[in-house]
Amino acid sequence: MMKINTTEEYILLSVDENSFEDFYQNFETQYVNFKENHLIIDFSLQKNVVEKNISLFLSYASMHKKNGMSFVLICKNINIDAFPEEFNIVPTLQEAEDVIEMENIQRDLGF
Repeated sequence: MMKINTTEEYILLSVDENSFEDFYQNFETQYVNFKENHLIIDFSLQKNVVEKNISLFLSYASMHKKNGMSFVLICKNINIDAFPEEFNIVPTLQEAEDVIEMENIQRDLGF
């Protein structure tokens, strides 16, 4: 099961599964419920997250961005330089919230 916390600003998904594959399958199934909200996925407690796992979320991040929503991953032990610049990967929840706030400002300004 994934933990789902809904705030006024975003939906926070926390990885609760024993395996990344289980989480990803749940995410794919439930994505339709999240696509209209800013989304933060927290992998900070997962020690075995690797770049190829994170790459699976690139298409979702692109779809989210096209819908005018923010998509942010929290990962501590990952090389963010291995990913496109527009793919939001940060080490803390505070930074994820900051990304959403900054992107909201950019959208308001028409960027």
